[in-house]
Amino acid sequence: MDIAAMPRAGFDASWLDRHLQTGRLEYLDRDDVDDRIKQQVIWSLDWMGRLLRDHDRLAARVMPLLAGIPNPRVLELGAGHGALSRAVLERHAGAQVTITDIDPVSVSNIAAGDLGHHNRAEVRRLDATAIEAPDHSYDLALFSLSFHHLPPAAAARVLTEATRVADTLVVCDLRRPPAPVHLLRLASMLPFAWLPFAHDGLISSLRAYSPSAFQTLAAYADPAIRVHFDRLGRNQIVVASRVT
Repeated sequence: MDIAAMPRAGFDASWLDRHLQTGRLEYLDRDDVDDRIKQQVIWSLDWMGRLLRDHDRLAARVMPLLAGIPNPRVLELGAGHGALSRAVLERHAGAQVTITDIDPVSVSNIAAGDLGHHNRAEVRRLDATAIEAPDHSYDLALFSLSFHHLPPAAAARVLTEATRVADTLVVCDLRRPPAPVHLLRLASMLPFAWLPFAHDGLISSLRAYSPSAFQTLAAYADPAIRVHFDRLGRNQIVVASRVT
């Protein structure tokens, strides 16, 4: 299987759905973009998440996965602004959270804030495709609204690594709608694409993975990985774990 050639909508997608994707990078993924623009996008994502209570709602959704564990070890990948980790720390009084991102500026900003001084939090730079931790180091790994940044081969590698170091991985990312609805959504976003946040949002929509694509990624990463799907507002939730 040539996983790198997989459409974001999956190998079984319609002609239209296969073409509703792009190789264009978001500002957050480009080396030629000023860090101030990237941080503006991250600030906008955090603001939108707080406005819609995305961080708190996702933290609440994963609490049952930590039930019965007095001091659960939680790893957040691609944390960006760290708001999800903050919500987890607030909701679980015993949680020990490792907050990570591959971007050094984001890591520095998180470390300089309240999370950098939290006695149950550790902030560090980490590549989600090559996690430096032993097997089963964490009870739960979280990857929120960043998975679509990864091309298929790297996305599969994250599934391999995250389910290796954590008992359960929860991915929350943009839900890819049916192709006709997707077209309408993209058309509504185009007039605002000159704004950094809308620019990245448009590209994010085109790069979002469908459930079919997630299943293919998991099977490619390791046949022992099982994925289950759920909804959280406009986003989809993917719960991945290994069958032993």
